[in-house]
Amino acid sequence: MNETLEEAVQLIEKGRHEEGLKQVEKAYESSDDETKRTIAELYFELGLIDRAVDIAEDLLYRYPDHGELFSFAAECYMDMGREDEAMEMLIEVKEDDPVFVQAQLLLADLYQNQGLDEVAEQKLLQALDKARDEPVLQYGLGEFYLNRGDYNQSIPYYKKAMHDEKLPDDETVNPSLRLAEAFSATGQFEEALAAYEAGLAKKEDTNGLFGYAYTALQLHDYELAVEQFERLKELDPSYTTLYPYMSQALRYLSQTDKAAEIINEGLSKDEFNEALYLEAARIQFTKGNANEGRTFLQKVIAINPSNIEAVKDLLNYYEDRDDYDEILELISFLEDYQETDPLYDRYKAKALYENDEVNEAAEAYEKAIPAFENELSVLEEAAFIMLEAGRKEKAVVLLEKIIKEQPEREDLKGRLLDLNTGL
Repeated sequence: MNETLEEAVQLIEKGRHEEGLKQVEKAYESSDDETKRTIAELYFELGLIDRAVDIAEDLLYRYPDHGELFSFAAECYMDMGREDEAMEMLIEVKEDDPVFVQAQLLLADLYQNQGLDEVAEQKLLQALDKARDEPVLQYGLGEFYLNRGDYNQSIPYYKKAMHDEKLPDDETVNPSLRLAEAFSATGQFEEALAAYEAGLAKKEDTNGLFGYAYTALQLHDYELAVEQFERLKELDPSYTTLYPYMSQALRYLSQTDKAAEIINEGLSKDEFNEALYLEAARIQFTKGNANEGRTFLQKVIAINPSNIEAVKDLLNYYEDRDDYDEILELISFLEDYQETDPLYDRYKAKALYENDEVNEAAEAYEKAIPAFENELSVLEEAAFIMLEAGRKEKAVVLLEKIIKEQPEREDLKGRLLDLNTGL
């Protein structure tokens, strides 16, 4: 680095940006090509991408075989949102170039961003053939498969990257935490827990802490879950996703008062978080405060009518109280928002029947039945309502299905015989 450029960098580091940039421009006028490349990188770091790419393009004109310049220019274009030009640059990098693997990683990102997963995968595997033991590439393949939802496929790549000391020590690169995420997504919770511990030992990370606590919750280790959620809360109290799950763990430990405190703390930070209201409802039901629980469920549904958990809980609440008018009113409200579900049709059918609207109940069961083919109690319920509504043929089909699955049901066999003989 020449003396003028060194002075420019010192000025910039001291916050004297305008003076520093003038010095950079002065240094550029008398620089050799290697220093010009350094200046381009400095501009890139300062967010002056236009200036950086101008220098890169000028250098490429004179050094068309330098893959490093193509890769740098591509990164500039990517930052500028000029993805097609970035691709053109990266495609120019030859297989024998030292930056070939990096270029393929960048190309894969670009193709994946455009939804061309197969092409992205091809680029990564092509790079793998070239550098099978490259840790960054192993990590990159793990990222590719994890982001695509192929969790099992990502696991071996993260495992290899995790044990490679050559992987860059970058706070954004933590293969143990990513491996933990993949394990958790595939239900391998014990393995996930160990990977979370390893990853968090390297660096404390909010998402990692949440994953660790949530995995402990899945393993019913509620004390560990609470401990880690508390750790996360201390690190970042605004991480509001933690509050309903922490409350849930406390509720399972029969610490309902503490659970309620956590929910109130969460609501003070995010009053529109439906998960908090849903958990608040469940706390109130656990404490025997059914009316308060109902109120919280109603708040959830007011925020998001698509929250099927809250709807189910509220429907159960009304059914337990034989409040069929409320069931019908709730389902009517949901229908106004185009919210449909076979479970709602079943509740609607039962409520209509209890309100002596038998034909309407049968119609609602017709809509619900396909989703309950394997729930024989629902089919039996529907069969007798069909009979009462005069839909004999449909009732016979349902009874035959139940008897096929439960041949010991002599009561249903007798009823079916009566129907088939016209009695």
